[in-house]
Amino acid sequence: MDQAVYYIIIGLISLAAGVAAGKAIFAKDTKKQIDEADIQAQKIIAEAEIKAETIKKEKNLEAKERFVQLKSEHDREILEKNRKINDAENRIKQKELAATQKESALEKQLKDNEAIKENLNKQIEVVNQKRTELEKHQEEHMRRLEKIAGLTAEEAKNQLIEGLKQEAHTQALALQQEIIEDARQKANKEARKIIIQSIQRTAAEQTIENTVTVFNLESDEIKGQIIGREGRNIRAIEAATGVDLVVDDTPEAIILSSFDPLRREIARLSLQRLVADGRIHPARIEEVVEKTRKQLEEQVMEIGERTVIELGIHGLHKELVRIIGKMRFRSSYGQNLLMHSREVANLCATMSAELGMSPKLAKRAGLLHDIGKVPDEETELSHALLGAKLAEKYGEHPSVINAIGAHHDEMEMQYVISPIVQACDAISGARPGARREIMQQYLQRIKELETLAVSYQGVEKAYAIQAGRELRVIVEADKVTDMDSDKLSFEIAQKIQTEMTYPGQIKVTVIREKRAVNIAR
Repeated sequence: MDQAVYYIIIGLISLAAGVAAGKAIFAKDTKKQIDEADIQAQKIIAEAEIKAETIKKEKNLEAKERFVQLKSEHDREILEKNRKINDAENRIKQKELAATQKESALEKQLKDNEAIKENLNKQIEVVNQKRTELEKHQEEHMRRLEKIAGLTAEEAKNQLIEGLKQEAHTQALALQQEIIEDARQKANKEARKIIIQSIQRTAAEQTIENTVTVFNLESDEIKGQIIGREGRNIRAIEAATGVDLVVDDTPEAIILSSFDPLRREIARLSLQRLVADGRIHPARIEEVVEKTRKQLEEQVMEIGERTVIELGIHGLHKELVRIIGKMRFRSSYGQNLLMHSREVANLCATMSAELGMSPKLAKRAGLLHDIGKVPDEETELSHALLGAKLAEKYGEHPSVINAIGAHHDEMEMQYVISPIVQACDAISGARPGARREIMQQYLQRIKELETLAVSYQGVEKAYAIQAGRELRVIVEADKVTDMDSDKLSFEIAQKIQTEMTYPGQIKVTVIREKRAVNIAR
């Protein structure tokens, strides 16, 4: 144990000796390094001092240059500010000088104005004095005038105003009458021009329809077959067609008599087929007549369609097209109704185009204006009102409906095309040869119509116009009053209705006019 401690102590002593030896060696080397470091540090410090001195000199030079530059800029700014201040002071001085001059000018002007005002006041006083004197003179003058005229100033003023008013009223009436007369002459001239152009541009055929149709036969032997045993065939034909067959001594001919051209056409075509077939007996007659009626209905529809296509009218209801086709087999006072309606349609289109209106609508109204003359059922309505009712039923334009119903003045005219349709209807009906009436009979009827109206007391003149469809009676205003005019119109219409025979209807118009005429010399 002791030996071990001994060796340990020996080891520790050896270690301590080694450490001490190492420290001595390290200390020696460290001192050497410290000396070298001091030498190096002195060199670095000496170099740094030299370099710092150099940098210091450079910075001093730069600072001096910068100071000089800043000082020069500062001097320039001070000079510029001083210059501006001087300019501002000069301007202020100029303004003060101008204000002083202006103030002195204003003071001078005020003094001048005061002088002018004083002068004006003196002149106003003089004018007021003169006005007062003038008013006194006027009052004195008015009193003298009133004394001489025997009227006050107000009364004289009223009389003068009344006289001027009456004179102006008279002159206005004369001027108004002159303007109205000039407008009437121009309107009549233009109307005649338009009507003449429309008639000249519309050349329609004129045909006369009879109430009988002659059916020609190859021989008189066929008459016996048509009559049949004990007349049963002819009775069957008459019963089936509604047409009277006249079998007389006329060679190779049978007369078909009926007021309805459509029935006569059915009878004619049926007889033609029966004679060509050779089988004539009641059963066969009924069969042929029924077949002919159906074919004629198709023909009627075809005629109506061809008519509206030729006239360029579109959108008509099929029933209206059928009625138009039926017009081909209807006559009005001897004038074929379809030809008349076509002519009226063309006249309406021409006249409306001359007036700057729609020719299509006018042509439509002209074609349909007489559709009430071919009704499917008998009615108590006039053909104009019935036609308007049919047009309304099948969706026609209101202006077309009004034109149809008003073309005989049975409805109030509400559209411009209504008088056009009425005028064109009268033109077509009054065209020479259009209707069956001998010229002498026509003239005699017109003369009797005018003579009847002139026979009444107070009637000055009477004119039958529109081919005898209207009678215009001009009465003396001093002898006939307005109330008497209504009574006279009614009495003349009643007398015409009871004493005369005439086609269609006659409109009686009584005109009572009071005229005041003055002549300036």
